[in-house]
Amino acid sequence: MNSFRHRHRTALGLPALALLIVTTGCSSADDSEPVAVPSPTAKVAELCRNLDRVLPDRVDGLDRHDPEPASALTAGWGSPAIILRCGVPRPPKMVDPEVATGSDPKAIAGAVNGVEWLMEKQDDGSTRFTTANRKAYVEVTVAKGRDTAGMLTDMATPVKKAIPFGK
Repeated sequence: MNSFRHRHRTALGLPALALLIVTTGCSSADDSEPVAVPSPTAKVAELCRNLDRVLPDRVDGLDRHDPEPASALTAGWGSPAIILRCGVPRPPKMVDPEVATGSDPKAIAGAVNGVEWLMEKQDDGSTRFTTANRKAYVEVTVAKGRDTAGMLTDMATPVKKAIPFGK
């Protein structure tokens, strides 16, 4: 990825990012469904294994319960689960000019504790966050109704430690 096009708008996007984080509703998601394991390159898979080794046992006060199938490329916390997938492809919205100008109502960019995220509201009401400007894309999906502010804070340190800045 060349650069996160709307990086210069990060400060303007933070209030909107905070608003979307706070305004998610309730869900009855079924945590027993399997999670798709990404298929990254060997280099990215190694970065993801490094991330798995430093992920916390608790995120936003929720215990870690990894999804099936077991993989170092996926992790989960709580129920309904916060699901992390490492080594996903770059989301198309990451280079969408509407996101860059702040005119996409379902996608916002911002940074939390030094980690840049693209936040996308999903049709089912969940929220998907994907890291930007890192050597591997890390996606975190949060069910509708779950507060995400603490989750992003808890994810920042392991992401910074395991996934280097750059492309």
